[in-house]
Amino acid sequence: MTLQMCEEAAMAAIALQAVHRRPTSASGSVPATALRPLDPDVLSASIPAFFIGRNKAGLWFAREARGRVGGLFLFRSSAVDFANRQSAPARCALVFPTETVELDIENRGNPLMVLAERAMRLLARMTTRRPT
Repeated sequence: MTLQMCEEAAMAAIALQAVHRRPTSASGSVPATALRPLDPDVLSASIPAFFIGRNKAGLWFAREARGRVGGLFLFRSSAVDFANRQSAPARCALVFPTETVELDIENRGNPLMVLAERAMRLLARMTTRRPT
């Protein structure tokens, strides 16, 4: 087993623990505060952690767990690269939420993704309208 495989397995375990600890509302959905900093017993505060996931438009986001930096991206690999660059020279922990989440801070990733997201939402609204 390579070091990268060990790291990915550890991050998967951390993400699984974080999902099981998240409170849910009465409807069973995850509250909007799902991207809060991780519990200290899940991950050390000395290790930078980034949430990597998708928003409702299907774009990838990367957001530092403490909410200091984040961005929108077209590709998952771009979001992971962003997280690694922001935590350089050290490595970072990656947490992959299972639900879709909207980026709640300024986009410092690909600036074109804000326009792409608006276009995708407009297109989705137009295709769901029924002709009368």
